[in-house]
Amino acid sequence: MVYFYIMEYEQLKLSNQICFPVYAASRLITREYQPYLEAMGITYPQYLVLMVLWEADGLSVNEISKKLILNTNTITPLLKRMETIGLVERKRSDSDERKVFVKLTAKGSDLRIQAAEIPYKLMEGLQTSPMSVDDLVDLREKLNVLIDFLKEKKI
Repeated sequence: MVYFYIMEYEQLKLSNQICFPVYAASRLITREYQPYLEAMGITYPQYLVLMVLWEADGLSVNEISKKLILNTNTITPLLKRMETIGLVERKRSDSDERKVFVKLTAKGSDLRIQAAEIPYKLMEGLQTSPMSVDDLVDLREKLNVLIDFLKEKKI
């Protein structure tokens, strides 16, 4: 006779996980960005790279990877696509051929003007949310503490 245990491991319930609500919220927030980014002709990962470069242009691929918590083998194809559509230029270092620097083109810089409206439009959409702006800022700060901890943790 075979017995099926519906759920004897509480720690495996989806509702008991921290990873799932973070994952789901991330996907749903990214979905909210989609119409604005499509109007700009970019993807969400490209938007993240642009934000990094709008803060500090001319960074190395490794610096961008570190800021976005992505491996260079993930970021390199993304940067190649961005170069193809004219958003960035990549240039090897004269002093160290292994280093590649990324600089915004005029087109990439100009997108900053359109992008500046996105946070305001997203906040307008959250007017009916049960969370206040202060709640969202507090959540962001707590997630940043968790991210900083996990980045430094060696498993």
